[in-house]
Amino acid sequence: MNIIKEVLKVIEIEKKTIEDLSRHIGKEYKKTVEMIFKCKGKVIVTGIGKSGLIAQKIASTFVSTGTLAVYMHTADAMHGDLGIVEKKDIVIAIGKSGESNELLAILPVIKKIGAKVISITANSSSTLSKYSDVILYTKIEKEACPLDLAPTCSTTAALVVGDALAVALMKMRHFKKKDFALYHPGGKLGKRLLLTVGDIMRSGERNPVIKINDTVKNMLFTITEKMSGAVSVVDKNGKLKGLVADYDIRKTIERGENLFKKKISEIMKPDPLYIFPNIKASKALEIMENRDKPISLLPVVDKNKKVIGMLHIHDILAKGLQ
Repeated sequence: MNIIKEVLKVIEIEKKTIEDLSRHIGKEYKKTVEMIFKCKGKVIVTGIGKSGLIAQKIASTFVSTGTLAVYMHTADAMHGDLGIVEKKDIVIAIGKSGESNELLAILPVIKKIGAKVISITANSSSTLSKYSDVILYTKIEKEACPLDLAPTCSTTAALVVGDALAVALMKMRHFKKKDFALYHPGGKLGKRLLLTVGDIMRSGERNPVIKINDTVKNMLFTITEKMSGAVSVVDKNGKLKGLVADYDIRKTIERGENLFKKKISEIMKPDPLYIFPNIKASKALEIMENRDKPISLLPVVDKNKKVIGMLHIHDILAKGLQ
């Protein structure tokens, strides 16, 4: 067997299925999107077997892109899960043949409740179709399976229909990147759009800060204890006056000067760059990396320039924002 040839053959068969599907897109798709957009309840996606797996994915895509949806297993529906269906809901039922016993068993109850039914099926004359308010017909000449049995083209077509509905609804809802990020706080995009300096800065007991009239000994102790590599230097009112980093300490020693005879004001970098807590962490990373001389930390101050924290580049990178 030529494996590459067989793989390409399957891809071509499924590609043709999608091309056939595109030729059957009509007003029923427009009606479906408008129904879901205006739905006062939720969208319930259901199916059995491989269609059930596709239903799970479609429901998940809806939820993550701004459409309230839930997956309902048809078998579980027969044993109590039909309780989630309300009159104001829309049920999207997926079934290639539209004749699966488990699916057909719940349709009369759904109709009795009063929910609308939208079917995704390759059989427009099926029992499922007869129970449907809208039929989304997915023409399937044959499955990519050599036995024409295992759901392949049919599940691909149903998945594509679900994706198309979700994307159309996204556009109707004016769903933006910030909305997507809100629903995906664990993803890289979510972190970039949601995490602020205030979320990840070292504050409270972890904030390395000393007074300008402090001793060099206490400065070194603070840098070591806080494991920060630097300290913010503040005046008696807590306002930022300078920054002492490991680099500044090394330079003082390299010049042959007695570190412990120095004042903090003589070692520190006066008027250092600082940042506010409401700035996006991703923006802070850009500021640190895109300078002529990149820096690894920034004092964080409030609107009165009082030091409230320290931002270290390691803390940003640890959140996966690189």
